[in-house]
Amino acid sequence: MIERGMTGRSRVAEAPVWLEHRAVSASIGVAAFVVMTALGAHVRIPLPFTPVPITLQTFFVHLAGATLGPALGPVSQALYVLAGAAGLPVFAGGAGGLAYLLRGATTGYLLGFVVATALVGWLIRRRQDPGVPWILGSMAAGSLVVYTCGVSWLAWSLNLSLSSAIGKGMLPFLVGDVIKTCAAAGLFRSYRRRARIVFP
Repeated sequence: MIERGMTGRSRVAEAPVWLEHRAVSASIGVAAFVVMTALGAHVRIPLPFTPVPITLQTFFVHLAGATLGPALGPVSQALYVLAGAAGLPVFAGGAGGLAYLLRGATTGYLLGFVVATALVGWLIRRRQDPGVPWILGSMAAGSLVVYTCGVSWLAWSLNLSLSSAIGKGMLPFLVGDVIKTCAAAGLFRSYRRRARIVFP
């Protein structure tokens, strides 16, 4: 009885340490993907026929959802958007500020990042050990969410027809996004087991 009581007390004493480690890992992971998404925004290639530039953001958005999961992934992207809204130069081209979000043509994509990471994280967690086809499908679903939000906002903000918005906000980026998605899937596949341990 005494040993059982001591064991019970030791488990209670260990719990805060376990929670502290999880909290530290979560904080580091979220912060890392906020920074990486911001860095991806600065890899920017403008196109003359559309206000939407080519960036590396979706590469890190996919990885955030797959790595952090359906809860922490969206937190990382929500904090990224909030950081930009607060005025930090974290958006494409070093832009930032609330006015940019309210008037910018790419706001829909930024909001789509939050939803996409939740979906990618949720789908990835449906498999104990997801293979490449499942990872690719999950990230492709995330891309569809980003495009849906981005094209919708683009059509509304610029008063474009749906076909014109698709031509400016989706079609020019499909090939590049396929490449980024494949690269993100391959990279996540290489560390998926470790990611599940750190971010269950």
